[in-house]
Amino acid sequence: MEELCPRFENAMQLVSKRWVGLILFDLLEGKKRFSEMEADLPISGRLLSDRLKMLEQEDIVERNIYSEFPVRIEYSLSVKGKALEPVIREIQRWAEDWVTLENQTEKEVK
Repeated sequence: MEELCPRFENAMQLVSKRWVGLILFDLLEGKKRFSEMEADLPISGRLLSDRLKMLEQEDIVERNIYSEFPVRIEYSLSVKGKALEPVIREIQRWAEDWVTLENQTEKEVK
């Protein structure tokens, strides 16, 4: 049996941080403005901003600023972020097969 690498644990901690999965899933559709993401996701603007900054520091998300009036800022997945797509899609398939809404509701109540 292979020995688990500390990189695996670091990766799991990064992608399992609250809301990160939904942010990455949302960005799989392509470039998004902050306001679009805020409308798409059930997350406060402040927390969304914090998570986007963290993902940007990890080189998973790119922030593109367009000097227009008003200034336009778009977020997109970097090459490193796009490499997560098969993983995210597979987790989505697994969740559709194995995770029920009843399970989620029970956990939220606890």
